[in-house]
Amino acid sequence: MSLTDLPSEWFSWHGLMSAIGLLVFVLGSHALGQRRHPSAAIAWVLMITLLPELGVPLYLMFGTRKLPRAARRSPDGARGADPVQGDSVPPWTRRLTAAMGLHPAQACHDLHIHADGRAAREALLRVVDAARERLDVCTFILGRDDFGAECLERIAARARAGVRVRLLVDGMGAWMGGRREFAQARQAGVQVLRFAPPFRMPWRGPLRGRTNLRNHRKLVVADSRLLWTGGRNLAGEYFEGSPGRPAWVDLSFDLAGPLAAEASAVFEADWVFSQSSRPEAIDDAFARGREAAEAAAALAEPGAGAATAQLLPSGPDYAEDTVHALLLTSCYRARSRILAVTPYLVPDESLLAALCLAARRGVRVDIVMPARSNHRLADIARHRPMRELAAAGAHLWLAPQMVHAKAVVIDEHLAMAGSVNLDGRSLFLNYELMVGFYRPQDIAGFARWIEALVADARAYQPRPAGLARFIAEGLVLWLAFQL
Repeated sequence: MSLTDLPSEWFSWHGLMSAIGLLVFVLGSHALGQRRHPSAAIAWVLMITLLPELGVPLYLMFGTRKLPRAARRSPDGARGADPVQGDSVPPWTRRLTAAMGLHPAQACHDLHIHADGRAAREALLRVVDAARERLDVCTFILGRDDFGAECLERIAARARAGVRVRLLVDGMGAWMGGRREFAQARQAGVQVLRFAPPFRMPWRGPLRGRTNLRNHRKLVVADSRLLWTGGRNLAGEYFEGSPGRPAWVDLSFDLAGPLAAEASAVFEADWVFSQSSRPEAIDDAFARGREAAEAAAALAEPGAGAATAQLLPSGPDYAEDTVHALLLTSCYRARSRILAVTPYLVPDESLLAALCLAARRGVRVDIVMPARSNHRLADIARHRPMRELAAAGAHLWLAPQMVHAKAVVIDEHLAMAGSVNLDGRSLFLNYELMVGFYRPQDIAGFARWIEALVADARAYQPRPAGLARFIAEGLVLWLAFQL
């Protein structure tokens, strides 16, 4: 059967669907400021044009990268908070983060960088038990294992004690972690929501392109005064392991101060978003949370000191790609070293170029990752950027165990740690949370943590890729990490 044998009505229908799909793509990308990578844009256009019956529904489900009201987080002006005596925040960082609508850096105290999974578990339970009025918990995965059960029980105990407890689990993460029912926690008084469940039926609320936008933030906030956060999901392998599942190397930390109240503001907006699709409701929740954070900062003890840390949320709810912009600018401003740890190294072209140029101009670039991660596609895709980085003079280190930590140290001026991987999904699609640190002793603490991994890792030795591997890497980079 040839194309000439097809009825003319088929071509008319196909052409109409293609035109409608392209119109949706163009208007959506323009209105929402998607700023896609060229290869991603080409892939969507080809799919919508050639297979509109499949491409249009997929685009409506997975194509959105920014929410319609993401610009609500934009600032009134590009001026950051006035520096105070002893403020270690670089002026360029203050201006850049203010221009992207981020709250200025604040004083924080009692920072504890967890040495291992045991220390992380003890700190987590300590923060949970310290809650007297409100406890907010957000995680991508809550494991169906002993550790996940312990976390749920400790959270439920606070609810039974009269604390208002809210638990937010990503809709996809709930399936990945195997824990999809929370009946006992709800009976204890815990309020539980799943963030954008992937299989929500149309009559339960519109998908609105949210299916591909996952909440990857991890945080526990007690009474808006204590914050536990980092890269760990609430499952055994992220802490001390379990029988048959050895512990991964991960990074988390806890602190006290006004920064915790601001983390509550981020949680509040995510919580309301999980309940309502109305942008106005999300705006109101974020405004209330921001006011609470500012009130907490105003009530901080006079001896709290100068600004030392800054909350760095990123994702579809922000008009700018905040963490990506800060990473990119930091790489270009680096003078002596860039030290990073990530489980998946699949940066976009701009970040890859910034890292390579930093290495070529003499900046010491060290990046630690697992010799083999838990995502085979990521391991295939990473070799092309790794070869480019090695050719530019960067030092890449392969740890013998699975490393799930996420942190970057730039010179002696900035350290960022939290949930962002150095890949396209974390940088451009997920709801993420990092914390930037500016106090020299805090930066040195994160640097020592990463350097300890380097000491046990082996250096990456690049090998030329054959034709088959080169094609496979290109396909994975084009399809799996760009759409």
